[in-house]
Amino acid sequence: MDNITRHVLGIAAATVLLSACSTTLNAAPGGSGPVPNALSPRIRTLSQYHVLYNFHGPDGSGPIASLTAVNGTLYGTTKEGGTHGLSPKNGVVFSLTTDGKERVLHDFRVMALDGTYPMAGLIEVNGTLYGTTGLGNPYNTGTVYSITTSGEERLLYSFGEFSPAGMQPSASVTNLNGMLYGTTNFGGDRAAGTIFSLNVDGTEKIVHSFGHPFRSDGQIPGSSLIAVNGTLYGTTYEGGIYDRGHNCGSTPCPGDGTIFSVTSAGKVRVLHSFGKGSDGLSPEAGLIDVKGMLYGTTAQGGTHGCGTVFSVSAAGAERVLHSFGANSSGGCQPAPALIDVGGTLYGTTAYGGAYNHHGTVFSITTGGVEHVLHSFGSGSDGKYPEAALLDLHGTLYGTTEAGGTAGHGTVFAMTP
Repeated sequence: MDNITRHVLGIAAATVLLSACSTTLNAAPGGSGPVPNALSPRIRTLSQYHVLYNFHGPDGSGPIASLTAVNGTLYGTTKEGGTHGLSPKNGVVFSLTTDGKERVLHDFRVMALDGTYPMAGLIEVNGTLYGTTGLGNPYNTGTVYSITTSGEERLLYSFGEFSPAGMQPSASVTNLNGMLYGTTNFGGDRAAGTIFSLNVDGTEKIVHSFGHPFRSDGQIPGSSLIAVNGTLYGTTYEGGIYDRGHNCGSTPCPGDGTIFSVTSAGKVRVLHSFGKGSDGLSPEAGLIDVKGMLYGTTAQGGTHGCGTVFSVSAAGAERVLHSFGANSSGGCQPAPALIDVGGTLYGTTAYGGAYNHHGTVFSITTGGVEHVLHSFGSGSDGKYPEAALLDLHGTLYGTTEAGGTAGHGTVFAMTP
């Protein structure tokens, strides 16, 4: 992630550095030496992998959000690029056919008049796409916008105008019974982030402000929510009941993140607090529901310090399925959400892999058997996949933040 992303998420000090990942990947727990080959993940080289599109800058740069499909066409965002604003520009919304033809639908404009830095993906509701920007508007605190598939964009809501307002959303919104629900990293009456609801006409309401009491319910809710049987579930990057956290000196640490549920009326329940033992630290991604069990990832922690895949029941029973970093060819820092394809989970790691730690695509069963399917960084196939995958008719589509022929990121396709 670049410095602007870290600022929006508020997690600069907590991000796993590539050099740290590299050290962890090559050492056993406790630094006792190389990890035995028995711990190595099985690596499959897929000839079906190919780059669908290379970004060049004016058409977008730095795609870190998941794609969505409408009638067989892919839609997405790039956090930078386009033609407006100072370098690295303000970002775009784009469409892409499955044979690689790209079109810029919206080029985000002057910061005070539009949203900027669209780091979240889009959702489709009744033929219209909805998204968020992390910055922009007169207060530079982010927006919610709608856009048609033909490119007609409308600013629905600007954050930061009313206090205690939410500020700087980094996640996609979620549709529940015709109402949009989302999260902001900051703001609220404890400045620890919010959950908000929004009518499609732009009427916003704060559903919950994090930070009560003493951040035990979490802070920095930087991930998308999911709806399961009318209840919303999500994660926070920090907070919880364990203050072990990161190295905060004499200041109490904010904790290592939570999993929570929230009703549409705003009743929040913490299902799990991270930071006890090797259960993982700092969940950046949202959750998915597979047959009543929730699955997710943590960007850090676990047995080897490179993050985990976990499951958690609606009652709060959490289990680590896989800890990344046991082998130098494995992935590190699984920041995006997982997807479920026929009972197998698929995801990406921003770092790790067989080629200069430029990231991986992996699969994992609900029982915890993990395979590395592709390692990035060999040639111009892309670097640093930070977005969840999309399954469309048996083909997985994803993005890389950097790399490709022009260095501005890619859209790729692969068949597992």
